[in-house]
Amino acid sequence: MAILAPLCRAERKRMQKLIQKTNDKHFARRLIAMLMLHQGLPVTQVQHITGAARSSIGRWLGWYTQCGIDGLKSEKPGRPTVLPINPILLCLSLLIQLCPEDFGYQRSRWSSELLAKVINAQLKLCVAASTIRR
Repeated sequence: MAILAPLCRAERKRMQKLIQKTNDKHFARRLIAMLMLHQGLPVTQVQHITGAARSSIGRWLGWYTQCGIDGLKSEKPGRPTVLPINPILLCLSLLIQLCPEDFGYQRSRWSSELLAKVINAQLKLCVAASTIRR
């Protein structure tokens, strides 16, 4: 008895194609587990084949039933960006065209610390000099 509701042939083919084309091995493993569950394999057997815990397979099953294939995709790693990048880049490109003397500084060239100071004053942000160097 299959745990999943019957999948149409197009859905199975799409899953198999995604398994072959994706570079994300975790996404592929989750898709393989869903296909095995659809074929009627018990969770314990899927667990041994995929090397995942039973609780993980249950979680994946929940994601798949709620959101479909998109629910099995991996989230983007890392923390989401907090700073608005487009206004910073625009301000930075405009500042580089000018010299620090135009802003009342006694320097002929920009430093990352000075750029950060001017950007923070103009955009009312808290951008570090190391962020400007990146």
